[in-house]
Amino acid sequence: MTTMPLGVKTTAHSAAAAARATDLSKVYGEGETQVIALDSVSVEFRQAEFTAIMGPSGSGKSTLMHCMAGLDTISSGSARIGDVELTTLKDKKLTQLRRDKIGFIFQAFNLLPTLNALENITLPMDIAGRKADQAWLDQVVATVGLAGRLKHRPNQLSGGQQQRVAVARALAGQPEIIFADEPTGNLDSRSGAEVLGFLRNSVREMGQTIVMVTHDPVAASYSDRVVFLADGRIVDELRNPTADGVLDRMKRFDAKGRTS
Repeated sequence: MTTMPLGVKTTAHSAAAAARATDLSKVYGEGETQVIALDSVSVEFRQAEFTAIMGPSGSGKSTLMHCMAGLDTISSGSARIGDVELTTLKDKKLTQLRRDKIGFIFQAFNLLPTLNALENITLPMDIAGRKADQAWLDQVVATVGLAGRLKHRPNQLSGGQQQRVAVARALAGQPEIIFADEPTGNLDSRSGAEVLGFLRNSVREMGQTIVMVTHDPVAASYSDRVVFLADGRIVDELRNPTADGVLDRMKRFDAKGRTS
């Protein structure tokens, strides 16, 4: 298990970057009401890697994900998906990039109640006028264990099954990267473990890239790497994490916050 010293930015140098931020800052408000949500963050998310982003409440972890995914504008610096610089894109091109290159999984499942599981999975591609790659779709459905549930509507599925549909929807379009914001927050521990296992398998078996915001050390332990934020800055990184290792690191940040 390797770590980096506190206060050091994580700027991995790899040609295979699915997404990258360079000196990315996000500021809300002006003057006395100004809030610096992200302060010159530089980080890279490599292809076929599962990264968890953690930090105390208000640390900037969700803001970083939203800026990297093109869901929020950045105040300064750079954000890239592959080789595409997000700050140069007009709204139409940004919408197209999100649709074609990015998958999203949120705490709320965001399924349409009138559609069955398969229709919910293929909905983004249907809207884009793209036909699903049937072999890939079959692999995705098998990976998340939904083969026997494709004709069921959301109200006929458990919470864990609904989130699996959301995971499959994110995977089905073969995005370059998936951003997941507390994807197990509304699930019981067993269903959460199943969904996290599916996410990990999609990285290992299907080469998917996933960036997950979480507050849960157990959820983070499914990842290949944990990036820690505090006060809008990256302060540490942990590879091959365990739940105990993540919890210990988080306790250190809490102790530092109480003594500073």
